[in-house]
Amino acid sequence: MMTVYLWMAYGIVNLVQDLFHSFPDDWSHGAEKMIKDIVLVLASFELIRVFQSYLVLGRVKVTFILDVALVVLIGELISLWYAEYTLNDVAVSMLVISSLIVLRILTTKFSPDCGEA
Repeated sequence: MMTVYLWMAYGIVNLVQDLFHSFPDDWSHGAEKMIKDIVLVLASFELIRVFQSYLVLGRVKVTFILDVALVVLIGELISLWYAEYTLNDVAVSMLVISSLIVLRILTTKFSPDCGEA
């Protein structure tokens, strides 16, 4: 796990360095790359959380899987800002993200870990 954390820290330092070097000439392209890479790092953090829960609990919670999917899909939605996109692409992305949010709420509400009062 420590190796993965060091790898992520190196990636973040590398991102900031790349952004600094692209600042005078092509800042928007550097910012786009940085945003996409940071979203991937966040998705990696969520995956680590899934692996840790599996090691501790012996099972994977559905909410953790939904969290990973939400982070990745929101990153894709952000990347549409910098790409050629149609209204249909944005609508489909928003529909899928909204569906996952509803599923996340339902799995939290009806979780077996949530004790009945």
